[in-house]
Amino acid sequence: MTIKTTSLSETFNRYGLLGMVRLFFDLLITKLYFPNARIVRWPFFIRGKKNIFIGKNFTSGVGLRVDAFSASSEKVIQIGENVEVNDYVHIGAVHSVKIGNNVLIASKVFISDHNHGSYSGSKHSCPDEIPSAREICFSSVEIEDNVWIGEGVAIMPGVKIGRGSIVGANSVVTGSIPPETIFAGVPARKIKEFNRETGKWTKVQVVSI
Repeated sequence: MTIKTTSLSETFNRYGLLGMVRLFFDLLITKLYFPNARIVRWPFFIRGKKNIFIGKNFTSGVGLRVDAFSASSEKVIQIGENVEVNDYVHIGAVHSVKIGNNVLIASKVFISDHNHGSYSGSKHSCPDEIPSAREICFSSVEIEDNVWIGEGVAIMPGVKIGRGSIVGANSVVTGSIPPETIFAGVPARKIKEFNRETGKWTKVQVVSI
């Protein structure tokens, strides 16, 4: 992945004086708290930093929220190199959320490996229980390299998104996504796949349920 360099004059024309002051502040905070990152814009909200690994050249918009809940020293949230996330992205994990290299995540995306309570399988939570007091249930989330996640997407526990795939805006991902496919909708379904022979994204028949 090539990172484009920008001259000081180009940066000033893009951000203006106040924007430059804000940018300098964000860069200073980034170097203090996330020395491997490219820039993490303030405000951000980080809980459980000892359980979070962030790779080189990480970039975030404003309002990033990352919650890692673990009593151990294990890295329950692992973010690869050259990952870019936009404004108000929320990532929460109690077990394992892994994000590969060169992943692009749009604004207002929610990624979680856990739920309050169980609503499938052999054991179900009772509606009489207070939601916040219900047992925490979890299943690992993995996002492989070169994935692009659109605006407002929710990625639920147990999901694996294959290399090079795309998730359309406002989708809810409840099942795993194969590599080199495009998924969209609620719940997300496959709408296109990449054809290596033609070098094009090809529409697939969407089956109604």
